[in-house]
Amino acid sequence: MSTPSKLGFSEEETKEVVDALNKLLANYQVHYQKLRNFHWNVEGKDFFELHDQFELEYDAVKLQIDEIAERIRVFGKKPISTMAGYLNAAEIEEASEDTSSGDMVTEVLKDFEILFSFLIDTIEAAGEIGDSATEDMATGYLKRLEQRHWMFTAWNKG
Repeated sequence: MSTPSKLGFSEEETKEVVDALNKLLANYQVHYQKLRNFHWNVEGKDFFELHDQFELEYDAVKLQIDEIAERIRVFGKKPISTMAGYLNAAEIEEASEDTSSGDMVTEVLKDFEILFSFLIDTIEAAGEIGDSATEDMATGYLKRLEQRHWMFTAWNKG
């Protein structure tokens, strides 16, 4: 018996959820690396504040990445797991090491907008088959992302 049927889902039913999760994973992975880049390379009067905020963000994202990949494994599938695979599947793009602090925050906000879209896609795919565990996981990420979006937007107005 395959793993998805043990969960009450057929292979066909889980395909859309797994595809959505892999796209979400790829975007979170590129976003994570961008946050590390910004954490290491931020300079200027905002250094201490942004250095800490980027670290706070990438620590949270690191945990989410692991949960997303493990959720894909629950369905008996393998997550995308190479940088080439992430870059190919992600809409989020890498950033230069020479980005200004203000542009870093703008980039993070753009990433958040992209992540919102992929989270909604994941929630909708999970909802269509009654996969409440994936739906709950992605909804929690969405709630956190909304708060962080508000905070970075408020900082960016300064």
